[in-house]
Amino acid sequence: MFPLRDTQPSYTKPVVTILLIVVNIIVFLYEASLDDYSRNAFISLYGLTPDHFAALNILTSMFLHGGWMHVLGNMWFLWIFGDNIEDILGHAKYLVFYLLCGVVAAIAQVLLNLDSRVPMVGASGAIAGVMGAYMVKFPQSRIKTAIFFIFIMFTDIPAWFMLIYWFAIQLFSGVGSIGETQASQGGTAFFAHVGGFIAGIVLIKTLGTRERFERRRDLYW
Repeated sequence: MFPLRDTQPSYTKPVVTILLIVVNIIVFLYEASLDDYSRNAFISLYGLTPDHFAALNILTSMFLHGGWMHVLGNMWFLWIFGDNIEDILGHAKYLVFYLLCGVVAAIAQVLLNLDSRVPMVGASGAIAGVMGAYMVKFPQSRIKTAIFFIFIMFTDIPAWFMLIYWFAIQLFSGVGSIGETQASQGGTAFFAHVGGFIAGIVLIKTLGTRERFERRRDLYW
């Protein structure tokens, strides 16, 4: 299943979401401009490697990506779900929320792969937090979705169903990856997704949303 758009309107311009997308794309374009040796060195320096943990790299790794599909997929999910969370939190609080989700996601992955020498990169942990918050605040929103099964089908799916389904895949895949050898520890950081998603659920409940969102909710729900 691949989300194409949501039906939940946003009442403010998502300037932080747009800025995050722009920064991620610019950093990736810089990565792509490097030769293979320089790119690997850049990722090793700024990615988050559990075996050589550096706190600052938690932040820098959130703006690195491993390929075009990686960055474009992440930015698409951020565009679909991020504007609504920014709308209800406000720009500054949303940025703090996003970064905190990314931090929790990274720590969750590191704790379960302490000996890994593979640099972790990507915004997907922070974006998972945005998705967790979206599930809490907009469970009845409809997600226009492309389903790939022999042929492509298009359908509307409740947000709560799609996001719980996505979370379950990350959780079961993460549990299945426990005990893998060092050589196979690259690829998807499933526990970063799980940690980020849970962090988003907790943070959206504790940070509080803007009063006008609460009034809109009371009016239309």
